[in-house]
Amino acid sequence: MTTSVTKRLLLAVLVLSVVATIGVSGCKSGGANDTIKIGGTFNLTGNMASLDVPASNGALLAVKEINAAGGVLGKKIDFILLDGKTDPATVGNTATQLVNEKVVAIVGNTDSDSALAVGPIAQAAGIPYITAGATSPNLPAQVGDMMFLEPFGDNVQAAAGVEFAVNQLHAKTAYLLYDKGTEYTKLLAKYWKDAFTKANGPNSILLEDTFQNRDTDFSAQITRLKALKQQPDVMLIAVLEATDGGTIAKQFRDAGINLPIIGGDGWDGPQLIEVGGANTHDVYFTTHAFMSETEGTDKVKKFWAAYKAEYNKDPESAFAPLGYDAVYLLVDAIKRAGSTDGKAIRDALEKTSGFEGVTGSITYQPGSHIPQKAVTIIAVKDQKYTLGATVVPQYIPAP
Repeated sequence: MTTSVTKRLLLAVLVLSVVATIGVSGCKSGGANDTIKIGGTFNLTGNMASLDVPASNGALLAVKEINAAGGVLGKKIDFILLDGKTDPATVGNTATQLVNEKVVAIVGNTDSDSALAVGPIAQAAGIPYITAGATSPNLPAQVGDMMFLEPFGDNVQAAAGVEFAVNQLHAKTAYLLYDKGTEYTKLLAKYWKDAFTKANGPNSILLEDTFQNRDTDFSAQITRLKALKQQPDVMLIAVLEATDGGTIAKQFRDAGINLPIIGGDGWDGPQLIEVGGANTHDVYFTTHAFMSETEGTDKVKKFWAAYKAEYNKDPESAFAPLGYDAVYLLVDAIKRAGSTDGKAIRDALEKTSGFEGVTGSITYQPGSHIPQKAVTIIAVKDQKYTLGATVVPQYIPAP
């Protein structure tokens, strides 16, 4: 190969590289100075997709609305959405990718295990991370000052569920069943036990039992429950996602166990009724908002209409508006900070007071990165979700 030919080939490669670079830039909403990059990490595939897909849809809807209204600080949002695939290593990799993309903050994830994979990476990079659904009240202490919960903590929802069981269902004894494989379900069970024994005495939990996410056979647990000399008044059952709730409700009801079931927000999702069907009677669970096209709050109705218009389907659960609220909460802080600096955004988030979201009003008390929010109790009746109660619990177990 001659020197002149080599030069021509090198020139051709250089030209193609420049064209390719221009083409990629043209796909974005503007240059680096015209946008504010926000990261979104959600488990769009795998077992957590039933919660994270609605949450990511809510986040994307919020970004679309904000950009249509002019963006934030005079710039449009460039929302970079990545799939953690319900795999801890992959979830952590999404956080690293987003940090490398120079995002100013991260929103996402609906479970505490994923939040624990993302949080330390965001913390080390000095950028805020708002979880759209993880509820472990230990997360801020475990991760650091850049970690914020948008939902209430598990100790709050556990206390609300127990208060409802004691005051409304007159429960004095309980059976406790939980998924032993996740941080969320183990913590929820711990807080339930604390709150229930506080109300009814140290021996009021008649039996504790466990299972693993996506188990399909609960005959052993059913046998142990039936063998009790005294049957409990209620069952406290912590599941990671609604598919397990439907399976458990169906098998326990088919076995003749018709006791009321109290669950956490992992029960929230269409899979509960899809799998459990008519066996979901007398199921009550704590969640973040009562989602109804006709009976919800004005904010819920407005969100419902916007979500349906965007995705041609109803919001699947309260996790859809949680994702939506997380983006608006972050953008509100960026506006008040007047900056995209991580510490400035963190400081503005800490001062959030009376932020009105679809899932309720958010206020962070001094020294706390977990908001004060009321807890919604859903009652399943005739295979439909109805509003059971709205509870601000009197006693809350310590994290």
